[in-house]
Amino acid sequence: MRGFGAIGVTRPEAVPEAKARLDQFIADGAHGDMIWMATTAERRGSPLALWPDVRSVIMLGMNYGPDEDPLTILQQRDRAAISVYAKGDDYHELIKARLKDVARWLVANAGGDVKVFVDTAAVMEKPLAAKAGLGWQGKHTNVVSRDFGSWLFLGAIFTTLDLPIDEAADDACGSCHACLDACPTAAFPAPYRLDARRCISYLTIEHKGPIPRDLRPLMGNRIYGCDDCLAVCPWNKFAEQGREAKLAARDVLRAPTLAELSRLDDAQFRALFAKTSIKRTGRDRFIRNVLNAIGNSGDLSLAAEAERLLDDASPLVRGAAVWALSKLLSKEQFSSLAAGANEDDPSVKDEWAQARV
Repeated sequence: MRGFGAIGVTRPEAVPEAKARLDQFIADGAHGDMIWMATTAERRGSPLALWPDVRSVIMLGMNYGPDEDPLTILQQRDRAAISVYAKGDDYHELIKARLKDVARWLVANAGGDVKVFVDTAAVMEKPLAAKAGLGWQGKHTNVVSRDFGSWLFLGAIFTTLDLPIDEAADDACGSCHACLDACPTAAFPAPYRLDARRCISYLTIEHKGPIPRDLRPLMGNRIYGCDDCLAVCPWNKFAEQGREAKLAARDVLRAPTLAELSRLDDAQFRALFAKTSIKRTGRDRFIRNVLNAIGNSGDLSLAAEAERLLDDASPLVRGAAVWALSKLLSKEQFSSLAAGANEDDPSVKDEWAQARV
């Protein structure tokens, strides 16, 4: 139906434990810079808090299975690894439009009122999807489907209709912990628990400041998101390639070079990533990520790209350039460059100081 490969229905009160888990997540500070999670916690804790009239929650999943192994690019250190979901058009717009189509069909055929939500709303999609039978929340906290593995976008339709509910999915992770072992930054303090502050997806997308120094070397060439915990899941052996053309990877984003990406100004960044999820991150944070990958590349030919960005208008970019150069240049070369540095921004000064240590 309208490109959705999975559908199920549950009750709005089906996940009473969700609010306590969310509250603990926030109390632990594991949400990092995602302040919106705290400010919307009350509404996020239950669909009834978001819309008291809701009687049924319809959860839908759209397959976005990749057409190639997303881990292969990690060996090409001079190229950028971009998460599978971000290589095509922004899924938010596509899925919301499709949800509205389904919702209109529902109202026309059964009546009632409806509201549609994608993951930018205060809705706990993953536990609701599990209760609706689409899959279960794996040890990496993402939904795993017997039919689609780890590659499902989720959307929700809230309705005032009292619909028959589906059976919740059973957890089929068993003793497997491949996803936990695969995480480059050890972002899982325990099975089924995520510390977003260590997650590469969070660090490259949501985090606004400099990436913590101890995590930078662990990120490799991942510049936007991370698929490691998803890609290693054994249930992916049943996954299918996504069929939605708009979600398919753009050729230009399959394996772009770090050198090319580092040269993007704001206008070029906006043009290249038009209609993608990446555009919302902004050019400066994106170039910060690229410079982190340049520093991890071990490719001395990329030092010139980092050195050029020492004069960038953004302190965030300049600081990342300092770190990249400290990893690529010899101690003598870097000391010579540092001797001529003229920097007023405190954060960038600190990068120079830390790099000299």
